[in-house]
Amino acid sequence: MCLSIPAKIQSIEGDMAKVSIGGTIVNASLQLLDNPKIGEYVLLHSGFAISKLSEEEAAETIRLLRELGEIDNE
Repeated sequence: MCLSIPAKIQSIEGDMAKVSIGGTIVNASLQLLDNPKIGEYVLLHSGFAISKLSEEEAAETIRLLRELGEIDNE
């Protein structure tokens, strides 16, 4: 099963970003997105931001993943 996880863009340098996933900062490629901005939420899959989503959608997805035990409750 493939899973994409909501992440918040913290910084952008060229086509790469530092994104936060539950407080953990990871690198993500932004090559698949149009005009990404710091503070926006994206779905992250295998190191690629594959789409943008609203803060509400990100919060609901994180809540559901926690409920399923897929991510920590931090």
